Amino acid sequence: MQQTVINSPECILLAGARGGLGTALCGELVKRFPDAVLLTISRSGLDRLSVTHQHLCASLEDEGAVKTVRDWLREQPIPNWVIDCCGILHWRDHSPEKNLQQCSDEALLQSISVNVLTHLHLAQALAPLLLKRSPLVWASLSAKVGSIEDNQLGGWYSYRMSKAALNMLVRNLSIEWSRRVENCCVVAIHPGTTDTPLSKPFQSNIPDGKLYSPALSAQRIVSVLAQLQSGDNGKLLFWDGSPIPW
Repeated sequence: MQQTVINSPECILLAGARGGLGTALCGELVKRFPDAVLLTISRSGLDRLSVTHQHLCASLEDEGAVKTVRDWLREQPIPNWVIDCCGILHWRDHSPEKNLQQCSDEALLQSISVNVLTHLHLAQALAPLLLKRSPLVWASLSAKVGSIEDNQLGGWYSYRMSKAALNMLVRNLSIEWSRRVENCCVVAIHPGTTDTPLSKPFQSNIPDGKLYSPALSAQRIVSVLAQLQSGDNGKLLFWDGSPIPW
């Protein structure tokens, strides 16, 4: 029998808190769960959002952040929800590749560093602190373009490959942690195309009604997390909670 994992968390950990969607999620979480402890991580500082808000400056791309984050988390309540928003699509001198010849080792390694290692390192920091009877929801913000089965267009090599790798990390975590935590749900979520700097260069190609505000995407993500059931463990989900093929 399926059961909702935890729809009203007492402690929430959000990584990538200064990004476009991360900022919106902070606001939505504070509004939706005003009494919950909110723990945030980003590479730079963040103004205090509530009396229960605690922030850590750390670069999750770096392996050394694992110990830093773990030591910080030892001083906090164990999170019931963990949301990792870290991700990158383009940067100075790099746009998503349209063909094989545009691929470079440097771009692929950068994509993996931000899109995968930031999630791996956060999981490694949290893992030793998990308790068997403390419910856990983990959500990595991924992308539909990371789905191998759904890929009918090609291109965007490094981004697609790194998101596919992130999806496999989520799948592995869902198996390992479900053995350690009685009520656990680990998922990847595609938020839809959101009006943030990540999507800005490509918005002219987006059909009307398919570009969503950060506030709307944040609302949708939080609603999906609040309705997760044990049977959702290990899935890639759309912003409405429907499954996307891996």
